[in-house]
Amino acid sequence: MEYRENKIDGFLSNFIRCFWEFETPTKDVNYTILPDGHFDLIFEIRKNELSNISLTGVWTKPINVQIDKDTKLIGIRFKLIAAEYIFKQSMKNILNTTTNFSIDFFALKNFPFNDFDLLTDYLLKKINYGLKKLKEIDSRKFKLFELLYENKGNLKVNELAEKTLWSSRQINRYFNAKFGFSLKTFSNILKCNSTYRQIANGKLFPQQDYFDQAHFIKEIKKYTGTTPKELYKNENDRFLQLSTLMTS
Repeated sequence: MEYRENKIDGFLSNFIRCFWEFETPTKDVNYTILPDGHFDLIFEIRKNELSNISLTGVWTKPINVQIDKDTKLIGIRFKLIAAEYIFKQSMKNILNTTTNFSIDFFALKNFPFNDFDLLTDYLLKKINYGLKKLKEIDSRKFKLFELLYENKGNLKVNELAEKTLWSSRQINRYFNAKFGFSLKTFSNILKCNSTYRQIANGKLFPQQDYFDQAHFIKEIKKYTGTTPKELYKNENDRFLQLSTLMTS
């Protein structure tokens, strides 16, 4: 497995978590992808040619995937606010699944895919240009997602409502309409995701905002389908996110 990331800073970091590149040159591999509170645009490259572009929904449960050998995947990991302001669509209809895009999306068909940094710069310019054409971004949504990601889902609904000047009922209505799940579910996924690094490093006791060990195990199992102990074992590198945490 070969994996790398380019992190994003500045204004675009409000919409994009990172760019990533994954390659498995010698054999077909099977992985379980865990919920992380993001969604991805994925470019599939075979023999240095773009063969498919897909958009994932948001995962609220573990998803099993197979990646064929001699396949390179390049992805953009987006924060949820990007659904409305970059893709201009609801993610509700593709919850826990994917949809294919035209091969001409972002005009990448003939792009050289052997230079990850060059591709990252090109896509950032494309995305930034699209955002500059927007008339306005709702400040309540902007602040909401900023708070959610910065605090890793650990703020209560009433705190978010107070800080964004947006009622808890409106926030929940927005989440259910746009993404197909509640704010509470999303917050719990962010909390779960924030534990992956500590689990990968063998820390199997809750570090924050879990009542006790039993609650910690129950919540991790709810969103990953397994226990912290089994995640840590990560037999055959089954859990891709934990494997990449060990290499990044």
